Amino acid sequence: MKWRTEIAIEKSRWQLTPESRVLLVGSCFTDSIGAKMQQYGLHAVCNPTGVLYNPLSIVQSLNGDMSVEIVEHDGLYHSMSHHGSFSGADSEQVLRRCLQSQAELHKALAEADTVFVTFGTAYVYYRNGQVVANCHKLPEREFTRERLSVEQIVAAWRPLIRTMPDKHWVFTVSPIRHQRDGMHQNQLSKAVLLMAIEQLQHELPEQVSYFPAYEIVLDELRDYRFYAEDLVHPSTAAVEYIWERLCETYVTPETMETLRGKYKEWLHTQHRPLHN
Repeated sequence: MKWRTEIAIEKSRWQLTPESRVLLVGSCFTDSIGAKMQQYGLHAVCNPTGVLYNPLSIVQSLNGDMSVEIVEHDGLYHSMSHHGSFSGADSEQVLRRCLQSQAELHKALAEADTVFVTFGTAYVYYRNGQVVANCHKLPEREFTRERLSVEQIVAAWRPLIRTMPDKHWVFTVSPIRHQRDGMHQNQLSKAVLLMAIEQLQHELPEQVSYFPAYEIVLDELRDYRFYAEDLVHPSTAAVEYIWERLCETYVTPETMETLRGKYKEWLHTQHRPLHN
């Protein structure tokens, strides 16, 4: 008897190798997968400019179109184009860290042969006519909110991918639900993201692939024991399972043997003796 729905994933024609140079950008789910890649010895750079959730902010950061607007709120300075981890009490230091992160991102993009992109939400917030990556709890009246269309997302990403034919782009949709949008609105948002990625695959089949992390969590691991205590983020066990399925898709058995050896080396570095 079968007790769960298994998501069928075709082996990708494109494969990761121990020499691959990977850039991962997008939602906080990206950090989880990026950490696994680093533990297994892959050369992976993850979210140099911090977690980004919507497709426009992500593509603007990769294009170099991300302006650094520093604002003060509640005693801290924030970049409207960066995650809150870049915020601080010294405006010059915040600006310096943001500019440095952008330089790191563009260097990693230039060197990467593979780019993993995770979309979190199709909703964007505008402030003074500009898309912001994070609202930093500024007054709601300063923003307008909009759900992007499939056409807007594809139009923003198509030129970037076409100008970098040497790179393979793996798109995923974050399985993390944006509860503040409401469950129905969250589903509509995820549907827009899925359709946009499908259109990019259709137009650029040699460069773009899709990994169904969203479907794995919602359909294959459909149980709250695979979620963290907040009942929104995937648990450690869920991330491990998604990582296994990703390796089945994008890593040859020979490469996997090499990566397992590097993972054992990493585990050894994490060992701390009970007694000195």
